[in-house]
Amino acid sequence: MEVSSRTRNMLEGLVREGSFKWLLGSRSSFDDEFEEMERSPSAGRNWIQELSPLANIVVRRCSKILGISSSELQESFNAEASEAIKHPSRYARNFLEYCCFRTLALSTQVTDHLADKRFRRLTYDVMLAWEVPAASSQPLLNVDGDATVGMEAFSRIAPAVPIIANVVISENLFEVLTSSTGGRLQYSIFNKYITGLERAIKKMKTQSESSILSAIRSSRGEKILEVDGTVTTQPVLEHVGISTWPGRLTLTDHALYFEAHRVVSYEKAKIYDLAEDLKQVVKPELTGPWGTRLFDKAVFYKSVSLSEPIILEFPELKGHTRRDYWLAIIREILYAHRFINKFQITGVQRDEVLSKAVLGILRLQAIQEISTANSVRCESLLMFNLCDQLPGGDLILETLANMSNLRELERTNKSVDGVGMYSISAMAMVSNLGFVFGPSSSNNSIEAGAGLVVGEIAVGEMSPLERTVKESRNSYKKVVQAQETVDGVKVDGIDTNLAVMKELLLPAMEVGRWLLSLAYWDDPLKSSVFCLVFTFIICRGWLGYALALLLIFFAIFMVLTRFLNQGKPVDEVKVIAPPPMNTMEQLLAVQNAISQAEQLIQDGNIFLLKLRGLLLTIFPQASDKFAVGLLLTALILIFVPSKYVVLLMFLEIFTRYSPTRRASTERWMRRLREWWFSIPAAPVILERENEERKKK
Repeated sequence: MEVSSRTRNMLEGLVREGSFKWLLGSRSSFDDEFEEMERSPSAGRNWIQELSPLANIVVRRCSKILGISSSELQESFNAEASEAIKHPSRYARNFLEYCCFRTLALSTQVTDHLADKRFRRLTYDVMLAWEVPAASSQPLLNVDGDATVGMEAFSRIAPAVPIIANVVISENLFEVLTSSTGGRLQYSIFNKYITGLERAIKKMKTQSESSILSAIRSSRGEKILEVDGTVTTQPVLEHVGISTWPGRLTLTDHALYFEAHRVVSYEKAKIYDLAEDLKQVVKPELTGPWGTRLFDKAVFYKSVSLSEPIILEFPELKGHTRRDYWLAIIREILYAHRFINKFQITGVQRDEVLSKAVLGILRLQAIQEISTANSVRCESLLMFNLCDQLPGGDLILETLANMSNLRELERTNKSVDGVGMYSISAMAMVSNLGFVFGPSSSNNSIEAGAGLVVGEIAVGEMSPLERTVKESRNSYKKVVQAQETVDGVKVDGIDTNLAVMKELLLPAMEVGRWLLSLAYWDDPLKSSVFCLVFTFIICRGWLGYALALLLIFFAIFMVLTRFLNQGKPVDEVKVIAPPPMNTMEQLLAVQNAISQAEQLIQDGNIFLLKLRGLLLTIFPQASDKFAVGLLLTALILIFVPSKYVVLLMFLEIFTRYSPTRRASTERWMRRLREWWFSIPAAPVILERENEERKKK
């Protein structure tokens, strides 16, 4: 009775003082719930002392939905959770997550739960309570006087409902939703996003239940994910060779279909499979009239099943938003099936993977509907697209595969304990929305999917997937920072880039000049010492140690530079910019560079043709000498130890211009050039493609 009285007094004080006006700025539903709890005879019994007032209100709502009291929920949590999860420092937040996961898993089984305003409010309020879960927590104030949600709370709670978010893309999704609100999520935006999801789901249901490609789709139970090209103002054009056809483009969870327009109907659909491993290549492409590459508005598709690639163009007046969207969703289905094929995922877990891809596309459609900005990167909101781009994305996919295998084993052994400790799975979410993917799902009930395939988040624990995603995101931030520096040092102009390269290669060029000076014996004393030292190193077999010592020197230099320059600004590379050139000078410079490149290519071709002539003995006398030289080289490599071969090569290179050998070297080099110039090149015949073949 003493606890009940103390709790009642605390509730009366909270309501009287208006402690929840920080949440909505005026009287809200929280005030009504506090007054209701005050009048309830079980208020003291159902008040959890470890929780904050807001968390107690949220837990009370959860208990109503689950049909059990808050105290019974707490007893259930204490029985299922480990001691580490029940640690006093984490107890409040972990208990809140437990209630949330159980409640949301039950609520999502209700038809049209996304349309229920109470479901939306509960999901959002759980995020609010997650930020202030304990009785000692301080409420978070907002400059607008309206409660908002941070990224950490959203990334933890939103993936508990897989249609709203998942672990991999939750941070990117949060950044898109809060781009106009300073990094805090308002309920109005969250509510608008859920409304967009609801519309996207209804649209997908309508398309999948329509007669579009029904005969073809029925064999694999394919569901339509997107359709385009049905409106004349937004056509889809298919380019095959020099032919172009407008038509309707349809994406399912297994393939891409294109139906060319007829007068009042469509031709037979062309199937571009995404499920089988056909070495598909899907990438952005440029198109234009008469084969020109002007407009960046198309998608390139190639596979081993096609004789030639196809190009799908998405015309629009400004930008390439349509193309980017279609490229992203096509790749998402393709990458999902690649993941399935690579890790040989079958059965229920295969349907789980497809469900993740489908939910990602639904989320993207909802974002596109509510977003006014055209800068949304579609691939950043799709899980498999993002894993293809993130550093360590392959490790994320491996973790997903390992989790899938573990769940399949648990499903087979019926050994999933404490399902309330996990969030709902993607496949259960899709089933609750009214979709069925593949034959595996059709043979399992919704309850089985929800109970035996657990989600990606566990109460009070960071799952292996969450850890891998966190590490990958940290690596990605470093990559972004490095890329910013790369973009900042890029300069325009061939002459300017050559000047920068010359300055960067200056140390290597100085070392090269020094070695050439030693090789040409400009200073006989230095060259003699250099040859003696390296001859001694090679004879003793210390060449590997010398290389290791050089690497150690570089490592020590880097460490010392780091400590000596700590806190100092980075030394910038100073480059003297070349004088600016007018248009005519630039054209002449380009022409000169092309001429030099052409000369180099011609010299390379002549070398290869002469080498071909030697090998085919077109000039027998030169070929005989060449064959004898190859034979002598082979005998040396066979019978002489490699140490002495290296020594002979070193002495040959670095003593040929010594005072004692200079005259003989020049004489032998002259004879070698004369012998090379005397070798005829192999004949070449250029065949032109005849006109008849070109017309074909």
